[in-house]
Amino acid sequence: MIIDLDNVLPIGSIVLLKEGEKRLMVFGIGQEHPETSEIFDYVGVIYPEGNLGVETTFLFNHEDIDEVFFMGYADVERQDFIARLKEGLSEAEKMGLDQDDEQ
Repeated sequence: MIIDLDNVLPIGSIVLLKEGEKRLMVFGIGQEHPETSEIFDYVGVIYPEGNLGVETTFLFNHEDIDEVFFMGYADVERQDFIARLKEGLSEAEKMGLDQDDEQ
């Protein structure tokens, strides 16, 4: 996961992608493409319609965003979630480094 957790948008944020025609609402972070296993920063649905099926669900990265129209909800629970993600990533990186050192 390469997500910049210090700058990741909260769930509910409304964005327009570069060259996009329709705004998207973020409803997930750190999402895996089901066919390629590539990790994306966000998954969103068209706004204001919302989830109309997989054909209107979009995976994208922070760098793809042209404009943020609305920042989603952030509270202590979200802060704790981001902290746990950072901790988990840090542990995973340490384990990866340890495995490389042993080989």
